[in-house]
Amino acid sequence: MSVRVQTGDFDVGAEIARLRQANPRIGAVASFVGVVRDLNEGRSVAVMELECYPGMTERSIEKIVAEAKSRWDIFDALVVHRIGTLRPADQIVLVVVTSAHRGDAFAACEFLMDYLKTRAPFWKKEHLPEGTRWVDARSSDDAAAARWGS
Repeated sequence: MSVRVQTGDFDVGAEIARLRQANPRIGAVASFVGVVRDLNEGRSVAVMELECYPGMTERSIEKIVAEAKSRWDIFDALVVHRIGTLRPADQIVLVVVTSAHRGDAFAACEFLMDYLKTRAPFWKKEHLPEGTRWVDARSSDDAAAARWGS
């Protein structure tokens, strides 16, 4: 299990290769990469700033990764989340899950991403042509997370 919060970008292929090389029993790798969009709720986004509480944020994510490992038969999980100033097309988040079978890998990956979108202690501020605004959680994200019952 690995959780990193960082300002620098990440190499998706290298991260997946590192996770896979450790275990020849892996039969499935599920991953998700989140990217900054240039448009949100019909408004142009020039820059997104992401903030967190160092230490607390990593511990919070580690707990949900442990929960995913207790719910599904997975070998490992990796979460990399960026903070700082990001621009459209920049990568924000990477979630990778390894398992013997795709069903467990897909479910755990989706569970982790739903948690990151709704409960992980990150704050996002968008810079728009008319000023800045904090990004609120969306009800569709809350509904997606609610199906996991956590």
